[in-house]
Amino acid sequence: MREGTTADVEAAALEAGALVRSGAHVIDIGGESTRPGADATPVEIELARTIRVIEAVAKRFDVPISIDTRKAVVAEAAVAAGACIVNDVSGLSFDPAMAKAIACSDAIGILGHTRGTPAEMQRDPHYHDTLREVGDELAAAIERARAAGLAAERIAIDPGIGFGKRVEDNLALLGRIDELRERFGRPVLVGPSRKGFLGTLTGEPVAQRDPATWAACAVAVFAGADAVRVHDVSGAVRAVSIGRAIRDAARAGGHA
Repeated sequence: MREGTTADVEAAALEAGALVRSGAHVIDIGGESTRPGADATPVEIELARTIRVIEAVAKRFDVPISIDTRKAVVAEAAVAAGACIVNDVSGLSFDPAMAKAIACSDAIGILGHTRGTPAEMQRDPHYHDTLREVGDELAAAIERARAAGLAAERIAIDPGIGFGKRVEDNLALLGRIDELRERFGRPVLVGPSRKGFLGTLTGEPVAQRDPATWAACAVAVFAGADAVRVHDVSGAVRAVSIGRAIRDAARAGGHA
């Protein structure tokens, strides 16, 4: 979305319909890029890019809508427009009012992990113990949410694949999702779609990374992820079904 024109809203609603038909269970709508190197978007522009789209999608499709934002004002407007999930990649650290905004609504809060802002998060990120450090910082995000009154059952977590992480950090997190689930007892969302670490591993440009994304999704679900956030839904649906089937068979001891 650019300026929230009628044509833009219609195009976004049509795209949402295509995603639903491809098997998407949730539509995640955002008006600010959080890719590495991206600058912050003014709140007025973010509102213009998202709210009318949320209203249009909510009217046309019986599917949960997530607002991808770091700003409390945008989250509040999005929930009023029909969103039922607030996906904050900053883990409630960007806007001090965000935790209370989610707590005062009926929305689920997805608490993401990142270090720094998108503009500088990939400048020499470093971890000594990736899983422990990411887990500790997610624990702090959960504490912020709980202190604001957000019930534990309305919290999910996202380890922030590609957000202030090296290639090895992303791989460690994807392969050990089960340890985050065991530590927090909350659903885990992962978003590996077309991320830079996949390009580093495969040598492929962004537009050609969907097969690598599907592989990462299958591994993440096998390792315990509850949901994946992707661009290409139909391929991810098939990949996730394989990862889930292998995971379930392994947990059952290989017995059908």
